Amino acid sequence: MPDAEFPHPNLEPLRLAILSIHTSPEAALGGKKTGGMNVYVREVARDMARRGIRVDIFTRAASPDELGKVLDLSPNHRLIYLPCGPAQPLDTSVIFLHLNQFKKALEDFVEAEHMRYDAIYSHYWLSGWVAIQLRKKWDAPVAQMFHTLGHMKNRIADNRRNPDNDIRIRGETEIVKITDRIIAATPAEYTQLLMLYRADRRKIDIVPPGVDLKRFSPADPVEARRKIGIDEACKLLLFVGRIEPLKAVDTIFDALVEIRNTRPDVLDDLCITIIGGDPVQGDEEMQRLQALREMLDLEKQVRFLGAQSQDILPDFYRAASALIMPSDYESFGMVALEAMACGTPVIASEVGGLAYLVQDGITGYHVPVREPGALAQRIIALLTDTAQQARMGEAAHELAKHYSWSKITDKLLETFAMLGTRPRILSMGSSS
Repeated sequence: MPDAEFPHPNLEPLRLAILSIHTSPEAALGGKKTGGMNVYVREVARDMARRGIRVDIFTRAASPDELGKVLDLSPNHRLIYLPCGPAQPLDTSVIFLHLNQFKKALEDFVEAEHMRYDAIYSHYWLSGWVAIQLRKKWDAPVAQMFHTLGHMKNRIADNRRNPDNDIRIRGETEIVKITDRIIAATPAEYTQLLMLYRADRRKIDIVPPGVDLKRFSPADPVEARRKIGIDEACKLLLFVGRIEPLKAVDTIFDALVEIRNTRPDVLDDLCITIIGGDPVQGDEEMQRLQALREMLDLEKQVRFLGAQSQDILPDFYRAASALIMPSDYESFGMVALEAMACGTPVIASEVGGLAYLVQDGITGYHVPVREPGALAQRIIALLTDTAQQARMGEAAHELAKHYSWSKITDKLLETFAMLGTRPRILSMGSSS
């Protein structure tokens, strides 16, 4: 395929290596290790490639058929699968043990193709660990985005004594020290990097994730309900995300019990749809939630649909009265942004990125973490005031317009210009 148009045929375009080791941007969403980061890497790479930047994404092969595969995703845009331990799904703590193998395979690939990269953009701490090893050898600056931070996970999960977390935090601390620039998704993450990792504030840029405004946009909710098979009389509330304890799905269940005890009329025709995970062959957390649903007698109200494709997901958002995100921690909350872009209010914990993204009383509501009573009150308030629900949906859509991927890429390219890549883009030279 021909290269995308570049401003001048004799100028050398930027070559960018993106590292997303533990999860592929093309992996199906809703799994144990897939979510907002996958979407972020995929969309940023696409938008940069459309601008004529040559982007190679490197990830680990998680199955035998992926091993050594090179996919041309679009002009200037490739996805390369490299060995990193057994070619099967692995926990991140196990992947860490095989990072040297990944690094060697990456070096061999680049050498065989006679490549050189102007910069490295690494995602999550595992990728950052490899990036800082390559930084000096390649003479290429590194920009790092963590997506989640080990210190914050520890504070929430109270598992400070876990040796795997200790390794992660040591790795993150080293990455913060060595990497050239750090991308923080929110002011909250910026502060966490300063306070918990003693990061140099001068090399941190706050650049949030974005949303595909063509895919996620308002549309007729009646038609959306027809597409996903939801009865028109049903008052639909939605949860979308990985099924893991810190997502606090059980807080939604407890809130439903509160509603049943205080406003049973609101529970009539109320449907809670849980999107994510595998309800048939679910892991321990999925099985726990399914058992809890039965114990609390909520099988009529709650259904588990498992992971859904990006093609149908917008219709779920459009059909819903609200998205519920009761998480213990969210570094940003891209699911909330997708719902808002579709004109759907969000009820979310006032944590991490959600504290900035969701505007309380304007685009949705904030609730305290693990307080089902407060969540129940906000659900009741939203479902019993359709005018307020409509106003919040409109405000949410207007706010989401500021997060288009093109605007996010503009900000990222400013960061890469600060790494010294702009002179290489604008100077004459032979492409290798």
